[in-house]
Amino acid sequence: MKFAIFGNTYQAQKSAHTTRLLEILRKKDAQICISADFYEFLKKVTDTDFTDVEVIEGNNFTADMALSIGGDGTFLKTASRVGNKRIPILGINTGRLGFLADISPEQMEEAFDEIYQHKYQTEERRVLHLLCKGQILKGYPYGLNEIAILKRDSSSMITIHAYINGELLNVYQADGLIISTPTGSTGYSLSVGGPILVPQSGTISLTPVAPHSLNVRPIVIRDDWEITLQVESRSHNFLVAVDGRSETCREGCQLTIRKANYPIYIVKRCQHSFFNTLREKMMWGADNRK
Repeated sequence: MKFAIFGNTYQAQKSAHTTRLLEILRKKDAQICISADFYEFLKKVTDTDFTDVEVIEGNNFTADMALSIGGDGTFLKTASRVGNKRIPILGINTGRLGFLADISPEQMEEAFDEIYQHKYQTEERRVLHLLCKGQILKGYPYGLNEIAILKRDSSSMITIHAYINGELLNVYQADGLIISTPTGSTGYSLSVGGPILVPQSGTISLTPVAPHSLNVRPIVIRDDWEITLQVESRSHNFLVAVDGRSETCREGCQLTIRKANYPIYIVKRCQHSFFNTLREKMMWGADNRK
């Protein structure tokens, strides 16, 4: 098998996990390639031998599986590198929560034994596509977690006219609006009161950030519906953040959000359960009363 490795370039103290990963893969006679930025980082902080490793420049690569070493943020960056290649991604968690990257470093050897025995599953996750009429976006316009429309300054809220399939849904006066996939529903969206969406539900949610009106609540819609947004701002600009990658947009731009024409595939161990992850990693439903 051929593995493409992407990693967190800010955790020098955890680089030993990558050295251990390379040892495991070499024992399996795997083909190994590493993204250029992660490769340069590892060369500085480790004395690992990279003689049999191919270095990935840009997004022009092939592999049987992509490996993300870090936290959920690293996983999202890996997903943007994989894009529409339909390469499944395994997340090895060296971060904190690890909702997407849920294989611990201690589980690596066992997990790769299972992979080589074809004892794993892949989950198909929806991706959002952002289009902007009136301005060319510089960043990658696809989000696995969410697309957030946010005020750019700290002085005042923004006004967001939201349409679903051309029909007016609401005019939000708020600090922002988060359009979230089920994958992202346990992230930023949840932190501002959004609902948890089951990955296979075929839905997306719209959750306002600090809305001016208290009777504005999150809403869940089908993921094959089209969302159109028009934004007004006193500063005449606002932020668009796609999986945390943000850039400034001018007032007057029309944003369209729809389901992308490709999914992202996430590798999970056979005993994985979404509801177990909710309970164990997020303490969902826990009652700490004595």
